Amino acid sequence: MSAKNLADIKYSVLDLASVTEGSTPADSFKKSMDVAQLAEKVGYTRYWFAEHHNMMNVASSATSVLIGYIAGGTSKIRVGSGGIMLPNHAPLIVAEQFGTLASLYPGRIDLGLGRAPGTDQVTALAIRGENFNAAHNFPRDIVKLQTYFSAENAASKVRAIPGEGLDIPIWVLGSSTDSAKVAAAFGLPYAFASHFAPTYFKEAIQIYRDNFKPSEYLQQPYVMACVNVVAADTDSEAEYLSTSVKQFFMGVVTGKRQLLPPPVKSMDSVWNVFEEEAVMQMLAYSFIGGAEKLKAELTSFVQETGVDEIMATTHIFDHQSRMYSYKVFADVIRTSAYAPLV
Repeated sequence: MSAKNLADIKYSVLDLASVTEGSTPADSFKKSMDVAQLAEKVGYTRYWFAEHHNMMNVASSATSVLIGYIAGGTSKIRVGSGGIMLPNHAPLIVAEQFGTLASLYPGRIDLGLGRAPGTDQVTALAIRGENFNAAHNFPRDIVKLQTYFSAENAASKVRAIPGEGLDIPIWVLGSSTDSAKVAAAFGLPYAFASHFAPTYFKEAIQIYRDNFKPSEYLQQPYVMACVNVVAADTDSEAEYLSTSVKQFFMGVVTGKRQLLPPPVKSMDSVWNVFEEEAVMQMLAYSFIGGAEKLKAELTSFVQETGVDEIMATTHIFDHQSRMYSYKVFADVIRTSAYAPLV
């Protein structure tokens, strides 16, 4: 693994279409378009949505629909899933949906695949119905997708139309070492959910690199890390804005989810010491601060992990502050220096 410079790293966006207090999913989708158009302007490589269900504060459940919406409002940034939770869907349906997207927006669609349900067990039952207890085989379903996308499948009795013969990059997503082994065995790029599951990040990417088998899709291992980012003009302002994401994750820890709340001056009255410890453990890979602090921490992160790409997810209550955070983050990586938003 060769040493990498921060300026050489690609940077991308993960969007959950978070719903803020006082707003609706429709508002969130319009904000996502604003962010995507800004991201395209300032050099982000891709814009992904994550599939989640039955979460009042996350509106990205119909992931492929949102991908089409954002791709239609942009012109060059890659748009995709981070990811599609494959056990929730028949591979043929996924192939047809992403084949349609790739036909509408050629050369711009990514298909990131995960094996978690993206929700609680009761909701997973509602999604999968009689298939809930069926044996799900993530590697087998990846093979099915690759087959549907292949030109050689033209002679099969079951074909993905559209989808067949199209170049739709597949990524393996994960938050454990199991997913790393799958990505390595298939010779596919690997995206790790270090923004909420940091525990196995370093171990997983090492397993992936050590066991990587070159494929027709990828000759060398490629690692993307998803991290939380809250950037502002000053460290103190960023810390203040970050109290929204801390409250967001406290809802995950306690099971008491809420719409993304406004920031607070202090979290002391919001959480207890045990909740704080749990939340901060989940937020271990978070970059919160002004440009200089982000530059130093991101440089260290890249040198330590050797990642090829960083995907930023940003939960900030105020829309303009969220847009500005993405601009500052791009400036830090692209130029390794702060440039005011104009």
